[in-house]
Amino acid sequence: MEAAAEPLRSVRHLSRVLLFLSQCYILSGDGSLNLDHSQPLAQSIKDPGPTRIFIVVPRAAESTEIPPYMMKCPSNGLCSRLPADCIECATNASCTYGKPVTFDCTVKPSVTCVDQDLRPQRNFVINMTCRFCWQLPETDYECSNSTTCMTVACPRQRYFANCTVRDHIHCLGNRTFPKLLYCNWTGGYKWSTALALSITLGGFGADRFYLGQWREGLGKLFSFGGLGIWTLIDVLLIGVGYVGPADGSLYI
Repeated sequence: MEAAAEPLRSVRHLSRVLLFLSQCYILSGDGSLNLDHSQPLAQSIKDPGPTRIFIVVPRAAESTEIPPYMMKCPSNGLCSRLPADCIECATNASCTYGKPVTFDCTVKPSVTCVDQDLRPQRNFVINMTCRFCWQLPETDYECSNSTTCMTVACPRQRYFANCTVRDHIHCLGNRTFPKLLYCNWTGGYKWSTALALSITLGGFGADRFYLGQWREGLGKLFSFGGLGIWTLIDVLLIGVGYVGPADGSLYI
């Protein structure tokens, strides 16, 4: 029995050795499991093909600047009381001068206002008098002052001024316009002070010195007021406003 089992043991031992060698051969990569299409598959993974370039175009940045007219436009106020710079109206210059007229208006972008019932509103009607801006009364616009023209002159001098309509006044045409005005500015000289100096110290030329007329003041000082005659004349001239400050301004 032992002699018959010995060959079987040898066969089993040989089969185990062959099985071990076959597994090592397969794992080494040279066996039959190394398929033909495995190499192209590895190549396709390594070669991604032509490169695609995607250009990302950034969106235009939204403007966050506040319009200049917003500084004059109150928020959530009545639309009918907004300044003229905050609204756009469909005006008609063919209306009758001096007559009441109504125009359709729309608030400008970013401006918020309400109606009489406190509801948001963008379109509304405004009532005004038919007249151009340069035809407004003097209290409805502001003009630049000139400090170079002579207010005390004969004939009275004029100058060209740039005038701008006040914010809450509505009119037709340009809100800024030139206008010819009389010289009307003051340098701070008081008529009452000049008259008091002329009466009390006029003989020493104090009134002329006060008004900036130093040449005439020296003449009165060294002539003792022209022996009193010049003093009396100056009292009359200053009293009626004929003699004024040397810079050409008006009294206050």
